[in-house]
Amino acid sequence: MERRLTAILAADVVGYSRLMGANESGTFAALDTLRTDLVDPKISEHQGRIVKLTGDGMLVEFPSVVNAVACATDIQRSIRNRNAGVPPDQRIEFRIGVNVGDVIVQGEDIFGDGVNVAARLESIAAPGGITISGPVRDHIGNRLDLAFEDMGEQTLKNIERPIRVYRVCLDNPGAPGLKKQKATQHEQEKPAIAVLPFNNMSGDPEQEYFSDGITEDIITDLSKVSGLLVIARNTAFTYKGKAVKVQQVAQELGVPFIVEGSVRKAGARVRVTAQLISSESGAHVWADRYDRDLTDIFAIQDEITHAIVEQLKVKLLPQEKKSISKAPTDNVEAYTYYLRGRQFIQRASKSNYQLARRMFAKAAELDPSYARAYAGIADCDSFLFLHYHLQASVENILATSDKALALDDRLAEAHASRGLALAIGKQYGEQSIEEFEKAIALDPNSFEAHYFYARACVTQGKLERAAVLFERAAENKPDDYQALCLLTHVYRGLGRQWDSENVARKGVERAKNELSVHPENARAAYLGATALAAVGEKEQAREWASRALLIDPEDVLTQYNVVCVYSLVGDEEQALDLLERLLPNAGQELSQGWLKHDSDLNPLRTNPRFQKILVTLDAG
Repeated sequence: MERRLTAILAADVVGYSRLMGANESGTFAALDTLRTDLVDPKISEHQGRIVKLTGDGMLVEFPSVVNAVACATDIQRSIRNRNAGVPPDQRIEFRIGVNVGDVIVQGEDIFGDGVNVAARLESIAAPGGITISGPVRDHIGNRLDLAFEDMGEQTLKNIERPIRVYRVCLDNPGAPGLKKQKATQHEQEKPAIAVLPFNNMSGDPEQEYFSDGITEDIITDLSKVSGLLVIARNTAFTYKGKAVKVQQVAQELGVPFIVEGSVRKAGARVRVTAQLISSESGAHVWADRYDRDLTDIFAIQDEITHAIVEQLKVKLLPQEKKSISKAPTDNVEAYTYYLRGRQFIQRASKSNYQLARRMFAKAAELDPSYARAYAGIADCDSFLFLHYHLQASVENILATSDKALALDDRLAEAHASRGLALAIGKQYGEQSIEEFEKAIALDPNSFEAHYFYARACVTQGKLERAAVLFERAAENKPDDYQALCLLTHVYRGLGRQWDSENVARKGVERAKNELSVHPENARAAYLGATALAAVGEKEQAREWASRALLIDPEDVLTQYNVVCVYSLVGDEEQALDLLERLLPNAGQELSQGWLKHDSDLNPLRTNPRFQKILVTLDAG
């Protein structure tokens, strides 16, 4: 049974039975002409393949999600123009649904859940409209000059799980690029807001984790309000530590309102200030100061969120009120340990992963019902297993992430943690994909879910999908170097050499910025080295690779990426010597995934020593 991941477009004529009943021969002729003159040429233009015709509809397959949505848009806009002078009761209009998913291939036909979802999406589209699934929206990112309306999760007929659905806004194109992206007509009616990182006023740089954590939680709470458009956390945090003017930030992000504030934590007391500023006038719409016991921190966050919502005259739905008021933990000490753990895990080294794990474990000990703490433990164990072959087994990591999900099955980071654990073990395929898809559906702005999903796709040889996910990860975290550096090699594997070199240069610049702030970060050094090698900067690539090995010689991924650098710069024997040394500690992801599909190793593939390594791995 052949399977493949593909984009599926389902289309159906609106009111076909009524049209045929009124004028059978005229309707048949008009539909035939429409297909011949417009629909079929558009499908060919966008590299689609008509799988089947059903009299009043069709099923079309595309190699690219972008092509499928672009084709649907062209068709609907062109039909609208043709219908301009036609009486409403005589117009031929389509409903169109687009999905991306795994399909079963049988001859020229395709079957499966991916097809069924596309058909159900078509059935809920407006006449002349297009509905798409959440994964389609994630694939597209900002590649098309389109805007989308989030219709929320929809229960579709005969589809077991709810599907996140978006409407393509044909009358309201959006400019590409995050900073200039226009919202949909519906979204333009919503107040848009950005929450800048709150300043740490404690006088202790080590307290930075606390002010950052409060900022992130306020962003999370505001993002739960359907009547607001909230700039993602990673984008807002690109302004951290920078002296910027509110009106300049608002213009760059395209929002009329900015929230800024400060946090001072001293012993058992905390003081939080917050202000909502209009970008148009620069005036304060609202401001307040909260001087409370530290145990009131969750109440403070709740009050700030409600004050902003009230000032912007946004109506909270009952479920939103409940969700915002529900604190992730009632234990402020557990919350503090969790925030410290999150700070350490972002510093990406063996000692920091171990420190982070201790912080998360302490948070879970203080509050055994704290789902986020268990997700953090699972991530630390995954990183220690993946980078150093240490700590828990994959089975134990899965058990930890399962505990997080048992406490909160709508926690995106817990689904991402479970997906990562499945991906680094022996269980690739549907289970890890399903977890990553759930994580993205719950939090479309999650860098981690897109990034680790992309890595899993590389191990499976799904480079097209990996490229889309890495692109989305880079959009979600505008200052990150990791996704761009890895995207360099995925593009090259797809034969997109120009794109590869272009993104490599961007990745190197971001890696340089990271190393200037955190010179101890081996990850920035080795990923930057592979990007330098990809653009022919051989000597600098060797220097960065040596630096990475000096910083963290135990890290399996450091060693592997240095192998890639040696391969790309022509040092084959050094590459193979290091590869043979690291393999006993290499996990499933490296030995069975990246070694087989990573284009960085192409220069080694004809070498007999490399062939022998692959044979040994297959035999094992």
